[in-house]
Amino acid sequence: MKTIRRLIYGEVLAAVGFVTLCFLALFFFFDFVEEVQSIGRHGPVEYQLVHALTYVTLMIPSHLYELLPIAVLIGTIFVMARFAKSSEYTILRTSGLGPWRALKTLLILGLAYVLLTFAIGDYLAPIADRSAQLLKARYQGHITLGHTGAWLKERQAYSQYAVNIAALDSDSSMRGVRVIEFDNQGFLRSVLVAEKAIHGADDSWTLTQVVRTEFPARDAAVGRIERQQLENFRWPNQISAEMVSAALLKPERMSTIALFQYIRHLDVNGQSAQRYQIEFWKKVFYPLSCMVMVVLALPFAYLHFRSGGITGYVFGGVMAGISFFLLNNVFGYIGNLQSWQPWLTAALPGIIYSLLSLTAFGWLVFRR
Repeated sequence: MKTIRRLIYGEVLAAVGFVTLCFLALFFFFDFVEEVQSIGRHGPVEYQLVHALTYVTLMIPSHLYELLPIAVLIGTIFVMARFAKSSEYTILRTSGLGPWRALKTLLILGLAYVLLTFAIGDYLAPIADRSAQLLKARYQGHITLGHTGAWLKERQAYSQYAVNIAALDSDSSMRGVRVIEFDNQGFLRSVLVAEKAIHGADDSWTLTQVVRTEFPARDAAVGRIERQQLENFRWPNQISAEMVSAALLKPERMSTIALFQYIRHLDVNGQSAQRYQIEFWKKVFYPLSCMVMVVLALPFAYLHFRSGGITGYVFGGVMAGISFFLLNNVFGYIGNLQSWQPWLTAALPGIIYSLLSLTAFGWLVFRR
């Protein structure tokens, strides 16, 4: 069995590697063509060819994370269908490779791809994507979220804060910061406007060029508004740099731990976390789609090719894989709109396609 496993693993790894390289080269070309349009533009620093190449290279881990399951599907389908067409799989079956042993063999290989996908998506891709965005911000301008910026909330013992951040600079500093303070009854206490803010090492922000406006308390005898102009102001809070990035950048680019921390922050401050909860569970279940892909590819080994090539079967398998990813995205949007359970929204496409794959596998093995 070691020889059989070595044969299957070697063929599948080579096919998946080739498909992955082709996809990455294609996406690298598309990204580079898009970035060429920005070369020569004058932001804070002129955007040059080397900057475009660096940005496109830093986007490779994110593309690899997105493409790896579909590459596993295409590569595995190609190998299984080729084995069936050349009757190699028939020889392997007579050598002791039964249906359940074949399924177990591919599931072990799928588990290896699950671990690889998780490592790329949770560690390599978020770091590379953040570096790419900050690089682009350095040469083309700051990172913004529309015209209104990003809004965050902070709840403390005696006050509640609404925080607006207009943009994020390349050095992770925040630009155009507004901090609106309310008391526990919801009455306005102060408004703080700063040109720039940086994260401190002691759970605080250091704000510069500050205009602070204080409003009188409800029971104050004199209703006078006071305004101060300060060079620096220290504001203690629990809003970390990762939470600011989460509000300004796409949640699917975040790591699982960062998403979990941001969800807790939203829950504590009474904000809706449905979108981020769905993205969290998608990050949990997405690597497992590699196992769904190898299960989906196994029935192709039991097809009979009497005439013609395997192109049509491979194309059908690829379309099935694409439909899986489309369904995964559609369920994410529907679950967010209909307030479905986040874990069920993320897991349902994988469950459906796993059942369909196992049904096709059982029918081909036991009925044919």
